[in-house]
Amino acid sequence: MKERLVIIPTYNEIENIEAIVRKAMSLTPVFDVLIVDDGSPDGTADMVRELQKEFPERLHLQCRSGKLGLGTAYILGFKWALAEGYAYVFEMDADFSHNPDDLVRLYQACAEGGYDVAVGSRYVQGVNVVNWPMSRVLLSYFASHYVRIITGMPVADATAGFKCYARRVLEAIPLEKIKFIGYAFQIEMKFTAWKYGFKIKEVPIIFTDRTKGQSKMSSKIIKEAIRGVITLKVSSLFKTYQR
Repeated sequence: MKERLVIIPTYNEIENIEAIVRKAMSLTPVFDVLIVDDGSPDGTADMVRELQKEFPERLHLQCRSGKLGLGTAYILGFKWALAEGYAYVFEMDADFSHNPDDLVRLYQACAEGGYDVAVGSRYVQGVNVVNWPMSRVLLSYFASHYVRIITGMPVADATAGFKCYARRVLEAIPLEKIKFIGYAFQIEMKFTAWKYGFKIKEVPIIFTDRTKGQSKMSSKIIKEAIRGVITLKVSSLFKTYQR
């Protein structure tokens, strides 16, 4: 069985993609990388193809026809990782807001600490966010607090997108039934894993806002997350979670 795969969704990340791939490739232990590109017009996928010549066995690329949403990109990546036999699967942004060095700590939490999901958490030890305006910090922090109140899920950073899943989690969750595609996807995956009884560990990280490229956050994504939490909670009352 292969060990570690990092899934990185991209759309117009030409300014970051080479650096993030090279950093991930330099880590010990070894991490493979899967880029899921949504038809970036800036040539992101072309750059990945060039890098594949240097890392032919470790760097992989899946291209889609357009912007189909963060959630569907990760679902594609999860299914690919399971089919390829990876034991641990990671989510990470392309823009260095997630420090690739922290992949090792997330892996250790699962592989050595016995947890099923490890979350790179901005809020488990205070507020660890750099270069965000205060309005966005407050929105993100209180969004996670709102999620905890509505769902009862004991996770301080419910919207975090920097995670490690043990293979058994992705095998147990019916991925075809995960319905949210924006940042509510991150909440839904954590909530579903928790409802299935998997152990979640929050690993403190420092989140640094991107310095290159443009953020993909929008009011539509925020509204989906707010409404989606209530939908998740209500629908969970009528489901049985068995593995």
